[in-house]
Amino acid sequence: RKDDLEMKLKVSVLEIYNECIYDLLTGKQDSLDIRVQEKEGVYVQGLEEINCDSMEDVTNAMKLANKNRSTGDHKMNQHSSRSHLVLTITSETIDKISGQTSRGKLSLVDLAGSERVSKTDATGERLKEAQNINRSLSALGDVIAALHEKKKHVPFRNSKLTFLLQNSLGGNSKVAMFVNISPVQSNAQETTCSLNFASRCHEVALGQAKRSSLQRSSGSKILTPKKTRKGSKTLK
Repeated sequence: RKDDLEMKLKVSVLEIYNECIYDLLTGKQDSLDIRVQEKEGVYVQGLEEINCDSMEDVTNAMKLANKNRSTGDHKMNQHSSRSHLVLTITSETIDKISGQTSRGKLSLVDLAGSERVSKTDATGERLKEAQNINRSLSALGDVIAALHEKKKHVPFRNSKLTFLLQNSLGGNSKVAMFVNISPVQSNAQETTCSLNFASRCHEVALGQAKRSSLQRSSGSKILTPKKTRKGSKTLK
């Protein structure tokens, strides 16, 4: 059926550093804003999307983003991530026979780990980074708690991280979470907190994900999603 289908893949990579969003594919230091559109939902205005035709293109995008990511050192870690990273792969598949267009989005999120200042001895800029990391992770915990308790109001907008993940956690999606823990006895308290958080996440039911598709119109024209961002290009 591959001759009957046309597929397009795009990749974007961003980081949330000190509650600011930066494009890791362009490396620009301009902070980007989150916007909400009726059809597309939550998106980042001005975020670069790169056309990918192979796994090699995706890997090259990941390598480029990793070079631009904010890292630092402290007492506990010589190469510590100082930001949350979000890699998003967007697919659009057109059935040439039926004219149906299906859209999908896969977001891979690498969360910076929570930090205890008493252990890292962080000061200055490292302390500010740790405070913002912990604050955003706390906001994520509040969102998970609200979803678990099925509250009418879920505080997605309390941080850039949770606001950006609203599409993923809002119900029409599937979510898998992996929690890294330490086997070291001195980190037992952090390990327990991580496992408790994982347990709460496991109990959240987001509902059944629905297929996102558009049908051919009566005039035999293929309906395609409205474009809201420019600047897509092929990665070399």
